[in-house]
Amino acid sequence: MALVELDNERTLLDKLKAGDHFAFAEIYDTYWKPLLAAAWNHAKDKELAEDIVHEVFMKLWANRTSQEINNIPAFLHTAIKFAVFNHYRKEKTRQHLFAEFIAEEKFEADGSELDRLFFEEYLNSILNKIPEKCQLTFRMKRIEGFKNREIAELLQISEKGVEANLTRALKLIKKHIEKDGLLMILSVEILNDLLNVGHK
Repeated sequence: MALVELDNERTLLDKLKAGDHFAFAEIYDTYWKPLLAAAWNHAKDKELAEDIVHEVFMKLWANRTSQEINNIPAFLHTAIKFAVFNHYRKEKTRQHLFAEFIAEEKFEADGSELDRLFFEEYLNSILNKIPEKCQLTFRMKRIEGFKNREIAELLQISEKGVEANLTRALKLIKKHIEKDGLLMILSVEILNDLLNVGHK
């Protein structure tokens, strides 16, 4: 899907981040057909594929100032992959298609940025499902980068309490990952690296 030259791609990304509607329109016009084909290839449903592509482009615009994109087609393809995965995860009546999808989608063993992007989006989608204290502790540690001592002071709990919340959060997150079949496509090394929160 490498349809835009590198220099032009960088210009488009800069303009997109600045809120340029014409840049967004150019990206849309360039990539919507190959993205629709990719979505249909996974979903085997024209209407669903169209909805997924629409969702991906709406998120691209909504998150234009906060997301780092180095490669437009690779980023969009990963977004399609996540959207299809997320749909199958929620759609209980299509478990056979979900099983086929996770069996076919292979992640690189080196933990590439695209794999990380996929997992970060997935992680955000399940964090709200875990208890509030566990979620807050995990976010402060994993996302905000606070030390256990700092989290303890801010939440007015002991450092052992922080570690207990982190341990519980990780167990609950891994339970979701196992339930959704991500262990089939994420190596233990990558998973541990992506979930690493440390104990300092």
